[in-house]
Amino acid sequence: MLFLFCYNGPLCGDGRGEEICVPVVRRLPSDSQGNFPELLKSAGPLRCGEKGRGAWSRMELMVLLNALVTRLLFVLHSLIGVWRVTAAKKEPKYWLLALLNLLLCLETGLTLKFKQGRGYKWFSPAIFLYLICTVPSLWLLEIHHGTQYCGNEPGAVQVNVSNQDFNQSRDSSHGSERTDHHIIQTAKVFVNQLSTICETVWTLALHQTFLLLLVVGRWLLPIGVEITRDQLSQLLLMFVGTAADILEFASETLDIEDVRKNYALINAILAVWTWSMLQFPLDLAVQHIGCKPTASTRRIPSLLLCRYSAELWNIGVSLFIQDGPFFIVRSILMGHFRIFNQMLVFFTAKNILVVTLQLYRLAVITLDFRATILQKSRKGEVGCCPCEPYKASTHAITDQDTEMKEVVAFPPKEESQAPSEEQ
Repeated sequence: MLFLFCYNGPLCGDGRGEEICVPVVRRLPSDSQGNFPELLKSAGPLRCGEKGRGAWSRMELMVLLNALVTRLLFVLHSLIGVWRVTAAKKEPKYWLLALLNLLLCLETGLTLKFKQGRGYKWFSPAIFLYLICTVPSLWLLEIHHGTQYCGNEPGAVQVNVSNQDFNQSRDSSHGSERTDHHIIQTAKVFVNQLSTICETVWTLALHQTFLLLLVVGRWLLPIGVEITRDQLSQLLLMFVGTAADILEFASETLDIEDVRKNYALINAILAVWTWSMLQFPLDLAVQHIGCKPTASTRRIPSLLLCRYSAELWNIGVSLFIQDGPFFIVRSILMGHFRIFNQMLVFFTAKNILVVTLQLYRLAVITLDFRATILQKSRKGEVGCCPCEPYKASTHAITDQDTEMKEVVAFPPKEESQAPSEEQ
């Protein structure tokens, strides 16, 4: 007896957190009765149709392409940062920073070999290694930035000079028989003009592109089966707001003239900035920790973490990684160093408001959790997690629905005509 059904399984993942239906044909005994999923498991390996194999190969190609292109962008941006450090310091030894990209290349090979280019649960090694490759260059540029000051409107001057040089290059190569010579000359002029841009403009541009690549790269990187598209979109929206706050903190505090004169203060601000960047490789802001019925998970802290893991992580990030440290730095600048300006006061007030709201949110979560526990204890209900009351039969039905979406049987003609003859 042949069965044609649609299978949603791990082999059908498209690398973006969702599953697809692939037509599969299996042969079962003609007298088969009972649980369909168990029968299908015992019927041998899956045999996908041509459309299923074609869709699977296209998805695999897209996953590998996204993984490689994203990491290539990371490496190129890191090399640009190393180039600017070498040009600013005028010492070739800083090219050794480019060796950090070997870690990213190693991670790429291991991910392609063991994960087929897909991401990991709760953590992105590619984003973390990108931070390792790029943050040292930005540190050196910001420290060197203290002795570099640009004139008024440097960008406009450079644009005018660049356009003039491009026109000269185009006129000199006009009438030439080989167009590649014109392209090479134009590229040389472009690189030379990039080298003359003020260091402060380069540093700010690297900061901006660094944060943009973190968000875009997290979007392009293939994700594992543990995170869905909806969760990924929420995470990206959160990263956009986080990146804006981090860029504002670094640019607004380091641009203060009194801060630039204090070497220790520059290092402290950069340390807080680096600490705030560590939230980008993590995906805990949109994923809840699994809850299993064990003795340890029946404790009150474990139950609270099981129910509100994503919310607690967001509160912890705000208090200990982003708004809390930013508020401390700005308070030290105003209280100890007597540095005051309109933007510094405004963003300090904003940090105070965010920290207060996060503490209020934590109190609301705790009170709601306590009320839920008391209500269930009065009713005599015992569960591993108050937010996920489930039974064994519910899980069995869910597993069957996940494993086999649709089963259509095509029995032999003799069996289908037998009841009509008896009538």
